[in-house]
Order: sequence, then C-alpha cells, then structure tokens
Amino acid sequence: MSALDLGRGTPSSPRPVGAAGPGRSGRVRGAAASMHVDWTLCDGRGLCTELLPELLERDEWGHPVAVGQPPASRSDVTVPPELVDAARDAVALCPRAALRLRPLPLP
Repeated sequence: MSALDLGRGTPSSPRPVGAAGPGRSGRVRGAAASMHVDWTLCDGRGLCTELLPELLERDEWGHPVAVGQPPASRSDVTVPPELVDAARDAVALCPRAALRLRPLPLP
C-alpha cells in the first residue's frame, strides 16, 4: 500500500483519525473546499507543499502558507474542486495533524 492510499477508507486500510467518511459532507466530489493551516501544530516538514504546490508554499520558517495571499489570510486556502483529492491526501498525511479541510457552502 502506498502512502497516498491512506485515508481512502478501504476495508483493508484503516481510516486515519479525523478523516471524513463516506456520506459525510467532506467527501463530496466536485465541490470546492477550504483548508486551514494551524501553524501552532505545524513543524514545517513541507509534505503538504509538495502535494499542493499550486496552493501552498513554504515561508521563511518552513511553514505552509497560501500562494499569493496577503499575510493576514495565508493560513486559510480555498481549494478548487480539481484539487480536493490532493488536499484530502495532504490532510491525511500531515504528521502533526495541522491541516483541516472543510467543504465550502454552496452559493
């Protein structure tokens, strides 16, 4: 099983704590989401920035920040529908559980 298979919830692989299960709003395909970075939990390993280079970059301390956002709002990232699966992987694989993914309300 590869590292990216984690969090898929297949019978042969347990779901990580905090991962959304089938039928929950966090598993809606095709919907945009919001990802929050808790910098107090993050230790700057950078796995999330490798999985989501379109959305995240590392600051001078190694913490993930939103690409192209003003400093005050760099801990919250809007995730477009085509990157929700990669964002789920980043949340599931974060060694410090410093990422949270929430579905955005429908307009």
